[in-house]
Amino acid sequence: MNINFATASFKDFENVPELDAIQRADLFYDFLGYMKDNGHMNYRLLNLSGCGPEMRVITSANTSPKKFISFVCNDYLGFTQHPSVIAAVVKAVKRYGTGAGASPLIGGHFSYHQDLEEKIAKFFGRSSDSSVIYTTGYTANSASLQVLLQKEDIAIVDMSVHASVYEGCMLTNRKSFLHNDLESLERILKDAAAKYRTKMVIVDGVYSQDGDIAPLDKIYALTKQYGGLLMVDDAHGIGVLGNNGRGAMELLNILEKVDIITGTFSKTFSNVGGYVVTSPKLATFLKFQSRQHIFSATAGPASAGIVKAIDLIDEQPLWRNMLASNISYLRNGLVSLGFDIGNTQSAIIPVKIGDAHKTSNAGKMLLEAGIYANPILYPAVSKKNARIRMSVMATHTREHLDRTLNAFEDLNKAMHIVQK
Repeated sequence: MNINFATASFKDFENVPELDAIQRADLFYDFLGYMKDNGHMNYRLLNLSGCGPEMRVITSANTSPKKFISFVCNDYLGFTQHPSVIAAVVKAVKRYGTGAGASPLIGGHFSYHQDLEEKIAKFFGRSSDSSVIYTTGYTANSASLQVLLQKEDIAIVDMSVHASVYEGCMLTNRKSFLHNDLESLERILKDAAAKYRTKMVIVDGVYSQDGDIAPLDKIYALTKQYGGLLMVDDAHGIGVLGNNGRGAMELLNILEKVDIITGTFSKTFSNVGGYVVTSPKLATFLKFQSRQHIFSATAGPASAGIVKAIDLIDEQPLWRNMLASNISYLRNGLVSLGFDIGNTQSAIIPVKIGDAHKTSNAGKMLLEAGIYANPILYPAVSKKNARIRMSVMATHTREHLDRTLNAFEDLNKAMHIVQK
């Protein structure tokens, strides 16, 4: 089987028709060896310190730990290391132990789960019985959609939504509209209006690869004009945008209007898990019908730290202010150097390079300069849209950002990325 490793992506190995599962795995293993030999293996690197603006990492080029300035963590406010969050986790583990030991319907629903459900619902201004929590943010999308949308319904999704949404739509009809394109959305809504039972428009608040914001106010108006429901996953906007950190929905004044809000606890909220906030009746329906919820053990007591992280968004707004300052500084610095960072309006800053091989080389050079950032290639983005993706944190210092900008300046001198 001929696959050109120099131009291949992970997707090329999903299904090679003439190879069985073992043979595909063998070929893919050889491909990973090729990437490692070329210094392009920036994936599954071994971290030896906690999530933060600096991390000790073992890479394919160094067998002993090295300290890097890190832009790979989506812990935007730095709460994974906040003493109050850590203290809340320690207290809960000492009281309850390390695991829940059962699914929620048959013994695995504890007081810390109840506290978290009530806290996240109230965070979005909803009643305390308006949420359901999952063990991952991925299943908060995929599991909920598999319950809510069936063969008589339709999901109308922005083409850039997360993979979890696409998986959740496998049991229903699906149409994708061009990214943030209102005309494209309206055409699909108009066509679907009389054909389907439930019409659900599904978008992100902030998109995970470009960091741009959906025009949620306009999307909401169109959705309601044609009798649809609106679901917003604002995993990357919460804690970052809005006067009170309620994300893109607060920024665009539709927070109280959205039918279904989903998100993750793994970013701003500094832990792991996911949530759906909706009407009390829909939330209850999901608690008893969503397979990934009722047949999975619930999250362990460490999730009690999420409750404290939610409180800190209101109690300590300085972290959001520090993050906003860091975002502005790094974004302006990259633009002044001539790099293409697209339309980002969030803590996600993509440096768009285009060519996949050149992007992999850029990732290698950044690691050599002590900067840990993610090369993002196809199929996560289109083949012509490869980039270095960086997540800015409130806890990055000005020195971290200056060293990063210097590294990008040196990178451009070596690779001539900026087109003048």
